[in-house]
Amino acid sequence: MADPNAQEVSRTALNVAVALAGLAGATGVSLAAVAAHKVPDPSLATAATFFILHAAAVIALAAFAANAAGPGRWLAVAYLMLLSVTLFSGDIALHTLADFHVFPMAAPIGGSLLILSWVLVALLAIFSARG
Repeated sequence: MADPNAQEVSRTALNVAVALAGLAGATGVSLAAVAAHKVPDPSLATAATFFILHAAAVIALAAFAANAAGPGRWLAVAYLMLLSVTLFSGDIALHTLADFHVFPMAAPIGGSLLILSWVLVALLAIFSARG
């Protein structure tokens, strides 16, 4: 019989991922408003777009994980995507708005991790389909 506590932890982890994605989406919309009305910088608009798109992707991954075999792997990729987009878009936004970087190379590292997260999505789908 499955451990009910393990199921609860999994459900909690899914809910946290969706909650964080909601915050990322709200951040993206807020940055888009700033880019449209206060700071018309294409970099800020890019950061906003990436937050919004990846927030939706994380919600989709969490929904997929809820019904997938090996949901922990899907959820790990969702969390990697959240971390990566926060690093990438957050650094771009901070640099645009406050001339401050999270740390040197934060945006390129975040962007590279975003690429990795999408590759991992593809690999998980391929290997999940194989059984």
